[in-house]
Amino acid sequence: MKTPAELGYTFPPEWFPHRGTWLSWPRPEALSFPGKYHTIPDNLSKIIREIAAREEVHVNVPNANYEYIVRSQLENHGRPLWNIYFHYVKTNECWCRDHGPAFVLKPKKGGGHQAAVVDWGYNALGGKYPPFDDDDAVPTRIAELLRLEVFRPAMILEGGSVDFNGAGTVLTTESCLLNKNRNPNLSKKQIERNLCDFYGVKQVCWLGEGIVGDDTDGHVDDLARFISPTTIVAAVEQDPKDVNYKALRDNRHRLELLRDRDGRPFEIVELPMPGVVEYENQRLPATYANFYFVNGAVLVPTYRHKKHDAKAVEILQKRLPDRKVVGIDCYDLIWGRGAIHCLTQQMPQF
Repeated sequence: MKTPAELGYTFPPEWFPHRGTWLSWPRPEALSFPGKYHTIPDNLSKIIREIAAREEVHVNVPNANYEYIVRSQLENHGRPLWNIYFHYVKTNECWCRDHGPAFVLKPKKGGGHQAAVVDWGYNALGGKYPPFDDDDAVPTRIAELLRLEVFRPAMILEGGSVDFNGAGTVLTTESCLLNKNRNPNLSKKQIERNLCDFYGVKQVCWLGEGIVGDDTDGHVDDLARFISPTTIVAAVEQDPKDVNYKALRDNRHRLELLRDRDGRPFEIVELPMPGVVEYENQRLPATYANFYFVNGAVLVPTYRHKKHDAKAVEILQKRLPDRKVVGIDCYDLIWGRGAIHCLTQQMPQF
C-alpha cells in the first residue's frame, strides 16, 4: 500500500483554515483530574465558547446519556449549544491532541482538498495510564464517521509530540519519540522515515528534554511551536534557579542551529514561562506554548500569574496581528498535566 506522501497527502500547519475542532469530554472516573474534576466543565466551557464562535466543535462522548450530561453542563456554564456536534466515540481520557485523528490533505482537481486520517498507534504515554484501548481506536472511529480513508503506521506517536511549519518541516523531541517506552524496535532513522512518509514532510528537526511535571516525556507542544513557516516561538525560563532553566536553554540553543529546507535559520521568538504552578506539592507543566490556533484567533492558556500571563499574550498578539489572541485561565486544567492544545485536535477545511 502506498504511503500518504506517495499519494500526495501532507499534514497542514495548525493555522490552515479549520472545518472544526475535535475534543474528547473527560469522564469523572478517568485518571486525569483526581479530586478536581468538578472544576473542569467550567474550564472546558470557556474554551469551547471561543472555538464555537469561529468554527465547528465536535465532542466525543461515550453514549446518549453522556451527551445529555455534557449538554447540561455546557448550558449551566453559559455555553449556547450552537455549532457543537456530539459523536458517540468512547475514550479513556480527554487528551484528543494525542489520541485523536491526524488529518492529512491533498489537492483535488478543480479545487479544494481531499482528506484522509493517519491512525498512529497509541499506548497512553508509554504505557503509563492503562487502559487505553478506547483511545487507541479513536482515529479510525472518527474516519469511519466521516467516511475517510485511514492509514495505519506501525508506530506509536502522540499528536502533541510533533509540530509543523506547513513547508516540509516537523519539529519534535528526542526525549519523547526516541523513548524506548514508545517504539523500542525503531531506530531514529526509521522514525524519521515514518514521519516523512505518513505526514508528508521532508525533514525532521529535533529538540531535547521536556519540562518538569510533564508526564509525556517531553512533548514539543510544551516547548516550541511554529507560528509561521519561518518563525518558532520558544518557551524560555529566565530564572537560573528554576528547575526548567537548563532544559529550556538547551532547546533554545538547538533552535538556533536548526535550518529550514532552504538552509535558512528560523526566526526564534522567546515566550516567558509562567513561573511555578503547583497543586498538592507537585510541580505542574504549565507553559504558554500550549496555545491553539482556531479560525481567526489563538487561544493561550494562562495560570493566574498576572505579569507573565499578560506578557505571553502580548508577544503572541504582536506576532500574529491578523488573529485575536485570547487568554483562557487553565489553572485548574493543568492539574491534568495538559492545557488547551492537549485537549484539541484540528480538522482542516476539506
